[in-house]
Amino acid sequence: MKFVFQAKDQTGRTETGFVEAKTREEALDILSKRDIYLLSLEEKAGGVGVNKDISIKLLNRVSIKEVVIFSRELAIMIESNISPSDALDALAGQTRNKSFREKILKVSSDIRGGTLMSKAFSKFPELFSIFYVNMLKSGEVSGELPRILERIADHLESEYAMRQKTISAMIYPVMILVIFTLIFVVIMIFVIPNLVTILEGTGQELPFATKIIIYTSNFFVNYWYIVLLGASIFAAFAFYYPQTKEGRDVIDRSLLKVPLFGDFLRNIYLARFAENLSTLVAAGIQINEALDIVASIVGNNVYKKIILQTKERVMKGDSFSYILSQYPKEISPLFTQMAAVGERTGKLDSSLTNVVRFYNRESENFVNSISSLIEPIMIVGLALMVGFLVAAVLLPIYQISTTIQQ
Repeated sequence: MKFVFQAKDQTGRTETGFVEAKTREEALDILSKRDIYLLSLEEKAGGVGVNKDISIKLLNRVSIKEVVIFSRELAIMIESNISPSDALDALAGQTRNKSFREKILKVSSDIRGGTLMSKAFSKFPELFSIFYVNMLKSGEVSGELPRILERIADHLESEYAMRQKTISAMIYPVMILVIFTLIFVVIMIFVIPNLVTILEGTGQELPFATKIIIYTSNFFVNYWYIVLLGASIFAAFAFYYPQTKEGRDVIDRSLLKVPLFGDFLRNIYLARFAENLSTLVAAGIQINEALDIVASIVGNNVYKKIILQTKERVMKGDSFSYILSQYPKEISPLFTQMAAVGERTGKLDSSLTNVVRFYNRESENFVNSISSLIEPIMIVGLALMVGFLVAAVLLPIYQISTTIQQ
């Protein structure tokens, strides 16, 4: 296969060429031996199908964990007086993810060409968020880039850990529901129809539970296309509706009203709000700019609107804590009071850090408690559903055997 590459030589001149290789990785290895800085590498048009392109993108997806490790290692190297471009080249050389490697090399090349580090990173928003880029800008202005990178890594690591805990808590019930649904469908389509023939042949009155199961089975067998169409419509709706502004607003508002789970989400968003704002303020970013950044990454449109409204009023001279107190349902009294303390003492970042610790503990406690509760709830729920199925099948058989004995 032929790959088209673009690179810069030692003099800074850009060159474009082709390289023959069996795989993309082999092409990268060949080019890494040359004395050039690789900017891009693409397979020649016509060589890769759409499906293969998609699979390559999935395989080369950069995880948050990789970005965390990259940020921490970059901080250590810069603190050791290694220039950012040299540090990035070294990190690219040890990065296994080809897509990430190419982006790091592109950033390094831009920095060598005189581009500010924050601007070079901002060219890849899918990897380096507006939060990340603005933190880098702060580090460039203050001259404390290593410390800022460490704070970025700590922040990303904290968010990653909480996300993993939440996902882990949800995996078990979701798997159980999927497995039960598959078993239910198999029973309805393949088992019950055979049983119906036997039961109806006896001429006996069937129990109510059995009739429900038979009607459900008949619907699955005779109108499977309606079931399939309904499932497809639901899946399409669940995928596309949240991507619309109206859909996102409705879902975000609804989630916060769900009993028990809504409180958990509120804690997550408040912790994210406090942590991002604390990190940005501590890095020397003005509160109005920090609020603008936090609004874009808080992850819920309800809180996004509150934060943007807070920013507008702060710019007009209103107190930050007073504005937050106008939203008692979304912003807790603890958050408001700690913000007020931070304003009075001039240490808003440290006050918000205490808020983050509190809400992180609350979220962790919820995840741990819900994990211990989910298992018995799922077992009881499955037992009831299985019991209903078994009763629906065994009751008519028991009646037949009783009639034969009499």
